[in-house]
Amino acid sequence: MFLSGRQTEILDIAKAEGRVQVEELALRFSVTPQTIRKDLNDLCDGRVLSRVHGGAIFPGGTENVKYEARRSIAALEKQAIGRAAAGLIPNNSSLFINIGTTTEAVGEALLGHHELMVITNNINVANKLRIFPSIEVVIAGGVVRGSDGGIVGEAAVDFIKQFKVDYAVIGASAIDGDGALLDFDFREVKVAQAIIANARHVILVADSTKFERTAPVRIGHLSQVHTFVTDECRVESVRTTAAEHDVRLVETFRRQI
Repeated sequence: MFLSGRQTEILDIAKAEGRVQVEELALRFSVTPQTIRKDLNDLCDGRVLSRVHGGAIFPGGTENVKYEARRSIAALEKQAIGRAAAGLIPNNSSLFINIGTTTEAVGEALLGHHELMVITNNINVANKLRIFPSIEVVIAGGVVRGSDGGIVGEAAVDFIKQFKVDYAVIGASAIDGDGALLDFDFREVKVAQAIIANARHVILVADSTKFERTAPVRIGHLSQVHTFVTDECRVESVRTTAAEHDVRLVETFRRQI
């Protein structure tokens, strides 16, 4: 989904405030309400926002965002996170890459690496890496989710348990202030837990919008990872938790105060 400059700003406002109003946006951008309504309709058609009377809201709570819409949310931040996380992984390594648009950004950033063994339950990652002869791709078996190409279920869990790798790259749909890592699909969570248990170094990748969301299923806790790569950790309690548990915090962008 292509977003205009104004639509990107509207999305940023919705992410920050949770809700946007047609009349307020029309005044802010000096355009007609009809123009704003078209912007909101486009954003809602792309499943980035949800339409409500008089405006739109940023999806939160237990509502997941469609895969293509997730790709457009914080896209530049995800690219920077992907590059930073890939920089932590040396050549001649074995690693898991889990489901998620941010983990996919890590996969894309690994294309210049050599002699990697990548085990993944993400069809999109496997498809991008498979054409590079210096990267061996091993894909999990199991149920394929049509919505995002993720492979989930007990068969995927059993497959992951066969390996013990150097690194794991995992994501989360939401991060609580107490450091809990959360997701929406319990089947996906079981695979993520197996990945965490069978890697020597776990890298969590998540952009800062994940601090603004919640999800019903617990993956684990920040203390179970070794490195957390984000654009900016805006929640002090999460920063404190990382420090207390010796989790390396890598921020690709830190707002100047």
